[in-house]
Formats: sequence, C-alpha cells, structure tokens
Amino acid sequence: MSHSGRPSEPDKRVLRREILSVRDRLTADDVRVSATALAGRALELPELAHARVVAAYVSVGSEPGTLALLDALRARGVRVLLPALLPDNDLDWGAYFGEGSLARVQHGGKMALFEPAGEHLGPDAVTEADVVLLPGLAVDSRGMRLGRGGGSYDRVLARLEHAGARPSLVVLLYDCEVVERVPEEPHDRPVHAVVTPSGVRRFGEP
Repeated sequence: MSHSGRPSEPDKRVLRREILSVRDRLTADDVRVSATALAGRALELPELAHARVVAAYVSVGSEPGTLALLDALRARGVRVLLPALLPDNDLDWGAYFGEGSLARVQHGGKMALFEPAGEHLGPDAVTEADVVLLPGLAVDSRGMRLGRGGGSYDRVLARLEHAGARPSLVVLLYDCEVVERVPEEPHDRPVHAVVTPSGVRRFGEP
C-alpha cells in the first residue's frame, strides 16, 4: 500500500492500460450481450429494488453497457441522475428521461460523452442518491476500485462523505475485471458491491 499516494500511480497506469486493451478487443455484439446480462444482474440488487434516486452514467465505447439498466430503472419509477463533466473535472448532474434526453458532448481531446441535455441540478444533487453506480476499470477482493484516473468520482465520493450521505456504491464491470488486488491511495475508499454479467459480489454493507 502507498502511504504517500505516489508509488501506486505507475502501477495504476499499467493496470489501466492492460484492462483498456482487453476492452478494445470487444465487438459491438460482445458489449450488447454483456449489457443485457449486466442489467439483469443489477436489477436483482435489493439496493436498487428499494432506491428512489440512483446516480448513474451513460457508458461509452467498450465500457460495460448501462443504457438497458437506466431504462429499466426509469420504468420502475426510479429518478435517475446522470453526470455532466465540468471544465475542472468535477461533475454536475441532470435527470434522465430516456435516450432522447441525452446530448453528445465533446470535451476537448477526450472521448465524447452522453450527458443530460436538460436542466443541470448542481454537483450536490448526487447527495440525494440512494445508490451511486460508479464507472471503473477494476475492483479487487477488498472492494477497492480502479477508476480511469480523471479524479471526477474521487470528488463525488468526497462530496458524499462531507454531506454525511451514505448511498450504496456499486461498480459495473466485466467478469475479468474483478481482480485480486488494485493499487490504492490513502483517499481511496471501497465500494459495497460489484456487478458483472455473471453475478454480484459484495464487500460489506453501507
């Protein structure tokens, strides 16, 4: 474990590259089939069955697909919040009303994202969520998550903690992305569950 936070960064970069190279080899069919299985597994989660508000995100490229899950949650009457990336890498939030409510937004040289086109509710809107679905590249046997390295969700988690909010934290991944150990830094905190196309793994209660 890194105490300064620095030694684990090169290790994280290597692991990110490895996982992204595997994702890049997935076909559109692979992603679609996995997304359907992922939605089915996630919808079995008691946390999502009882949730009134869920903060989620729209998957892009070869990320584990989320749209089927977002639509299923909306059909249940759940209020779904989606992020909009701010210039400083923090996240604003807006409500999801179906695919037609999304706008494709290009952020500089980064990958284009699908964000809520309607009213933005402010960064603190996430503190209302009962469940936060987090993007990631891997999670380990302790529930430690490897993100993409942009820091956006570190800010979200810090904001939740500061507000005293205790939503369930759930990561959506492919089966091979549940690994033995992820390099961690002092500010990293474990998630409560990971959902993959083949099942759910828990890491303690919120």
